[in-house]
Amino acid sequence: MSEKAPWITYRPELKVLDCTIRDGGLINNHLFSDELVRAVYETNIEAGIDYMEVGYKNSSRLFPKGEFGPWRHCDEADLNRVFHDHDAETTGLKLVCMADAEKSDWKDIVPASESVIDMIRVAFYAYQVSEAVEMINHLHSLGYETMANLMAVSNITEEEIDVVLEAIKPTPASTMVIVDSFGHLHREFVERLYAKYSKAMEGTGKEIGMHAHNNMQLAFANTIEAIIQGANRVDATMAGLGRGAGNCPMELLLGFLRNPKFKLRPIIKLLQDEILPLKETVEWGPNVAFNVTGSLNLHPRAAIQFRLSEEKDDYVKFWDQINADV
Repeated sequence: MSEKAPWITYRPELKVLDCTIRDGGLINNHLFSDELVRAVYETNIEAGIDYMEVGYKNSSRLFPKGEFGPWRHCDEADLNRVFHDHDAETTGLKLVCMADAEKSDWKDIVPASESVIDMIRVAFYAYQVSEAVEMINHLHSLGYETMANLMAVSNITEEEIDVVLEAIKPTPASTMVIVDSFGHLHREFVERLYAKYSKAMEGTGKEIGMHAHNNMQLAFANTIEAIIQGANRVDATMAGLGRGAGNCPMELLLGFLRNPKFKLRPIIKLLQDEILPLKETVEWGPNVAFNVTGSLNLHPRAAIQFRLSEEKDDYVKFWDQINADV
């Protein structure tokens, strides 16, 4: 790492991905209105964001359409309805979907030439890496840019991480992403993981990315640390919108990057007009329950369920319950 503080300038090769609709949709079963999704899209263009992740390519067999909104499946008809005029070359913004291993009918995805989607991110746990490799190769053959997102990296062994990196290295994925699913990482972990990922991908041309969750209120700090270490692909969401404690807030990230191509005012307007009003019907952001699961390196699902109960503010009860289960 350079001692000349390069983070006070900017790297033109560093690109930002907005995953507001995809990750944020986990708090409301992806039941966002077309108008809100379009507002996020137009804001990303105006703000100079590089990628917008619009949802999942997940199976309607596992996620019934009566229970989940269109952004859980991203069918071509829904994509074309909202993004009918999308042109990445004109706008500078690429559209992205996420396909989960074991949750997506990925063999049914149409070629990129028949879709407004430019990139598909393959999300997988370590034990799913064989399917992930197959998915990446198949989606690349269809003309999509791809990324590899190894989830829950804080909860697996060093040996498992090494096996995954070795498997992803020869694939055509453009980026290998550090994903802090449980919001458990801190600076030293990020530094070590970046070194491990970048060494494993050396010579491939792959970038290293960072996707941080805010369970211990470190999502922004950990994203900064990844950037300082050299990561050139980073994720954020508007107002940190996302499951549980949420994600790295876009408004903070753009203020840090100091890249003149990014414009912060459109983000602030979107927050005021569209995102913050969502707090009237859904909850996200750090609280004690998510702090607890983050510190214990646990999936936030227990905290999410607790926050839906009548005793949602009895944090001592939650602490005792969680520690009894650990």
